[in-house]
Amino acid sequence: MIVIKSVSAKTILDSRKEKTISVTIDTNAGKFSASSPSGKSTGKYEAKPYKKNADEVVKILKKFSDYFTEEIIDKFDDLKRIEDIVDGHIGANTLFALESAVLKALAKEQNKEVWELIYENFNKEKKFPRLVGNCVGGGKHSETKTKKPDFQEFELIPDKKTVRENYEENKKAKKIIKEFLEKKDKNFSGEKNDENAWITSLNEKEVFDIFSELEIPMGVDVASSGFYKRKKYIYDNPMLKRDIEEQFGYICNLIKNYNLFYIEDPFDEEDFESHAKLLEKFPRSLIVGDDLIATNAKRLKKAIDMKAINAIIVKPNQCGSLLEVKRVVELAKVNGIKTVFSHRSGETDETILADLAFGFGADFFKSGTEGDIRVKKIERLIEIEEELK
Repeated sequence: MIVIKSVSAKTILDSRKEKTISVTIDTNAGKFSASSPSGKSTGKYEAKPYKKNADEVVKILKKFSDYFTEEIIDKFDDLKRIEDIVDGHIGANTLFALESAVLKALAKEQNKEVWELIYENFNKEKKFPRLVGNCVGGGKHSETKTKKPDFQEFELIPDKKTVRENYEENKKAKKIIKEFLEKKDKNFSGEKNDENAWITSLNEKEVFDIFSELEIPMGVDVASSGFYKRKKYIYDNPMLKRDIEEQFGYICNLIKNYNLFYIEDPFDEEDFESHAKLLEKFPRSLIVGDDLIATNAKRLKKAIDMKAINAIIVKPNQCGSLLEVKRVVELAKVNGIKTVFSHRSGETDETILADLAFGFGADFFKSGTEGDIRVKKIERLIEIEEELK
């Protein structure tokens, strides 16, 4: 069992050089720390990251430190005791970091890995998720002085036998894509965006044309809520406006013309109906909800009832509560919904996402293809895979 003696927090900088939170707990098993990422392209249904801000949370947790001393943690579900204490006081980022630190302590005390605290009910076959590799970026993740794709991410999703093989495949493919961009984009300078994806001035069709040269399943995060205003999808590259029906037709054409395997947030976060129509038309593609669901069990239930999606993004800090993550995954699995555990654009060197993804039996793992803090998460997944061999 774990007894928490004290809790402290500090602010650190994420990969975008913006403040995020790191939490440290002192327990009978030692001291353990965890940090939270920060999203940039955030849906309005995400829980607030902080009650006020990161600096204020450091002070709040200091006041709460003594409240944890009588709580005993024996298993994953005992996180409920933590949540009861801090409910309404600290926000999603801090709760995620705090609960992650608690799981690290519990795993150490039981001489287990973090994923072992979870997997028995979710991943008995010990399957590993496929990697979703963000190779070219646009939207809110890319700051440019020229044009950029209106869509946020262009993904490669290889299907090799092991995580390591998929990782190597994505790295190799990304170098090839760079060569194509050098030839086809006169503005291409080799720069990368928040998630270490190539920055380009090409539009989405031109990017898909390049991806089509590779025989690797491909996908896209449209992140359409970011450019949906007054019932129109406002495109900048080229400049035009599409109403809901025109957006639906455009997305359908892209799926057919480029054989897209994975389509994330193709419509606004309120538009369950269009997602449902798309899934009905393309049941073999993954119609993925991120902003639509925001790692929220109630919104997932609505999406299931409306048959709006067949896959969801799971970002633990969208809700903060790892118990809510568990509820979301349980609901998804019972209803045949694929799960995609995902990083955020503002990341830290925290690797617990890999343990959570494997423990919960994720179908896919989205953590970019390059950059130390993103690769560390993939390397942790590879480490688990090779330990189990």
